[in-house]
Amino acid sequence: MIFRQITHDDLGCASYLIGDEKAGVAAVVDPRFEIDEYLELARYMGVRIEHVLETHNHADHVSGHGRLAVATGATIHVHRDAAPDYEHEPFDDGFELELGCLRVRAIHAPGHRPEHTAFALIDTRRGEEPWAVLTGDTLFVGDIARPDLAVEKEAGARAIFHTLHDKLLTLGDDTEVWPGHLGGSLCGGPGMDMKVSSTIGYESRHNALLGEEDEDRFVEQSLATLGPQPPNFKAIVELNRGPLLTDGVEVMPLAPRQVEQKRLRGALLVDVRTDLQFDDAHVPGSICIPILNAGFGSKLAWLADRDQEIVFIGRDDEDARGAAGLAVAVGMRKLGGFLHGGMTAWRQEKRDAERLERLPVDRLPERLEADPEIQVLDVRERSEWDAGHLPGSVHVPYHDIHSFPEGLDPERPVAVICGSGQRSAVAASLVRRHGAHTVIHVSEGGVPKLGRMGMKLEKTETAQAAA
Repeated sequence: MIFRQITHDDLGCASYLIGDEKAGVAAVVDPRFEIDEYLELARYMGVRIEHVLETHNHADHVSGHGRLAVATGATIHVHRDAAPDYEHEPFDDGFELELGCLRVRAIHAPGHRPEHTAFALIDTRRGEEPWAVLTGDTLFVGDIARPDLAVEKEAGARAIFHTLHDKLLTLGDDTEVWPGHLGGSLCGGPGMDMKVSSTIGYESRHNALLGEEDEDRFVEQSLATLGPQPPNFKAIVELNRGPLLTDGVEVMPLAPRQVEQKRLRGALLVDVRTDLQFDDAHVPGSICIPILNAGFGSKLAWLADRDQEIVFIGRDDEDARGAAGLAVAVGMRKLGGFLHGGMTAWRQEKRDAERLERLPVDRLPERLEADPEIQVLDVRERSEWDAGHLPGSVHVPYHDIHSFPEGLDPERPVAVICGSGQRSAVAASLVRRHGAHTVIHVSEGGVPKLGRMGMKLEKTETAQAAA
């Protein structure tokens, strides 16, 4: 039997190639947009990809089902309630697909979305009970899926409660759990683990939400940790439900003069180099989203307007092309090209460049004491802010900075801080783009480190009550 998990580390997504080597047949579950790895694995194992199975209409990444169907002739299967516009075979709860010795059984598992389905895997040569379940976006390692991307959030949470207790948790304790997402995905909560799999028994004992058997308390707890909704999830769902998307987006190399012209016409310039390189020198008006850090695609989806042209700036052309591929994976298709030769080409033409001051977090206290004019902008999520923040600081999550933040003076220095220095790198570039005269990127740690250093932190009333 064939079972391979293929992860998309930047988006925290997991897909699966399953089948039977002796029968020469395979299926791909929840394929990502880049399909080369599935084709290479199938060739290596000597199997034909004859089926594509979707757990649901995805909201965080563009599916590769169209590209696989065109490349292999595979049939796409999705639950009847998904109601897509492309050619497919709809199935209902209990549907079974035979792939040689591997039997795939559909378990309708609504909650994350009404059509959501998990797939139990049965190795008929060894037994009739499932040895594994592909849980998609319902049960993760250490967490459960968010319930607010398709239906009213309380209704979604109640549906997930019944899916878990009436269906998934009735499987044997030793049934392996292989989820559709790993830690870092926008489709789950803060408890999601980077571990690639678990078991029903282990999650039953150690996943806190699964231990809550009262439906009302389960709903309250699952909604309490919900993060903000991704801004373009509806657009991605429509791409995945619509006519099969088979083409990528070609990105063209641009000379520095062309990049400048596009910037003047309103294009968003995205610098994908490290934050250290960005702080040292960058094209005026560009924003910093390092491609070497996890979550590039998700950050881009938060910050970019799908109708605004995007131009990438990397260390070299390979960096920029990689960024373009991740942009397409999250539904960004209006790509204007990339700076050929990277930032080096820009500097060689002696074009204007800007820089940001970079300040290690352990030097922030003395800097604030020496210069009372400095304002502090905390760009973490609300739950982090509630748990402890610097007195007098202003709070705006990095992904909500669409103009100069209220409560700050653009003529006074702004020190931008987060939890580690990564989100503050993105936010500092945004604050500078939106008119701040002097921006300080607080790096090498953030607010939690200041607390450990003995600096006084304030909690909100909500956090104090919870404590």
